[in-house]
Amino acid sequence: MPARLTTKPSWLLTQLAVHAHRLASDGFGAVGARGYHYRILAALDEFGVASQAELGRRTNMDRSDVVAAINQLAEQGYVERTPDPGDRRRNMVSLTEAGNRQLRQLDRTLDKVQDDLLEPLSAEDRQTLTRLLAQLLVHHHRG
Repeated sequence: MPARLTTKPSWLLTQLAVHAHRLASDGFGAVGARGYHYRILAALDEFGVASQAELGRRTNMDRSDVVAAINQLAEQGYVERTPDPGDRRRNMVSLTEAGNRQLRQLDRTLDKVQDDLLEPLSAEDRQTLTRLLAQLLVHHHRG
């Protein structure tokens, strides 16, 4: 009888996701960061200044996690919070130059993690895997 569980794509994706998360966490930890930090810095770099609520939506993070991560990033000088001129109850968050440098370091860290994770695959297979995963993600985020 064939091994049922280990041939199911959903099981394989879950196991690989756990391993990828561990590699990323270890890589970020080695440079004094966390995945939440990367997500916020990357969102600010890609979309520009944003409210904490917008960052939560863009990064798919819980509000309390966003606030905690922004507090940590602000303490390190990587982001700056200023009151929204249109609504003083809301903070706007922006990336600082130090935050931009930290993001570049985290990008290099994540590139190494990707290389470690995908080491057994050829460049072509990596592109194919990325394309297929993106296709699945787009499909499931539509609804």
